Amino acid sequence: MKKIGALLFAATLAFGYTSMASAHVRVEPAEVTQNAYQVFTIRIPSENEGVNTTQVKLDVPAGVEVSRFEPYPGWTSTTEKDADGKVVSVTWKTDGKGITETEFVQFLFQGHVAEDAKELVWKAHQTYSDGAVVDWSGAPDADTPASVTTVTAAAAGSDGHGHTAAASADASDSERDPLTLGLAIAGLVAGLAALAIALLRKKSR
Repeated sequence: MKKIGALLFAATLAFGYTSMASAHVRVEPAEVTQNAYQVFTIRIPSENEGVNTTQVKLDVPAGVEVSRFEPYPGWTSTTEKDADGKVVSVTWKTDGKGITETEFVQFLFQGHVAEDAKELVWKAHQTYSDGAVVDWSGAPDADTPASVTTVTAAAAGSDGHGHTAAASADASDSERDPLTLGLAIAGLVAGLAALAIALLRKKSR
């Protein structure tokens, strides 16, 4: 019974931690590779009782260049750029009442991860309809932690689009090889012929 109780207690703690973590403003995916184009998603739950989330500002880390944003109905996005034209922050603001404590929204945006990036720390600032602002910029163990994306080394020969040079070369050679194409067509014809013969034999019985 003690073991069962301990397991239930641990499960309760794990569930509670998961619930709290899911209530945080987060940027996904949790892991990306260097020198890669990536679609990111920022997930924004609304937590404060009786008030709605009306605006969220996301600070863009130095290790990624953001270029495109997916439009979201009822919300507008504006960017802030530095002297070099790099997007350093993006702010989503509602055109309506915002999101309540039982709702969340997700915004998608595209960016290119730098070749030398090690870690992407996303600091967000969530504004409520009563003027309160929650800064998601703390350490991982803080009450309001910043979302962190781990960056791994790119595969050798990667072209930044998730392909390697060798794979691209193989694909190009295959497309240019008439013998491979001819054999594939011959195989298809033979298969269709065999099927037709089998159907005719079955019909004649």
